Amino acid sequence: MDLENTLYLDLESGRVTIQMFEELAPKHVSQIKELARSGFYDGLLFHRVISGFMAQVGCPHGTGTGGSGNNIKAEFSDKTHGRGICSMARSQSPDSASSQFFICFDDANFLDGQYSVWGEVLEGMELVDGLAVGEGMDFTENGNPDKIVKMQVAADA
Repeated sequence: MDLENTLYLDLESGRVTIQMFEELAPKHVSQIKELARSGFYDGLLFHRVISGFMAQVGCPHGTGTGGSGNNIKAEFSDKTHGRGICSMARSQSPDSASSQFFICFDDANFLDGQYSVWGEVLEGMELVDGLAVGEGMDFTENGNPDKIVKMQVAADA
């Protein structure tokens, strides 16, 4: 296992291990690592979790409206959005990815070529499956969304 390109995403329920695809999305992987190393992701809510589709996290406001302040140019590839794939969320602009990302619960190949795939869950997908389902302000303010306790590059752990 390449520890420099492996992420540990710790949830209250346990650890999710993610392999990062530096060769597919070097700018995205670099940004994720930099943000993880700065503690940016620690404590952030999974603000959008849709059964059978995906779980999204990475907004500092917990609403899906914010980012890190540093957008990244799209790095689309032919890697398909299947179960466990980690890909960057963005607005309508292809070059607007920043810090928000999502993990696919199931096949979502309709996203292929439109979102930058940067990783894949190696271990702990059952923990992602167990995340509280919901989205929007009511979910994050009045619901019970799960959060990232800590996210770190494995080489630093």
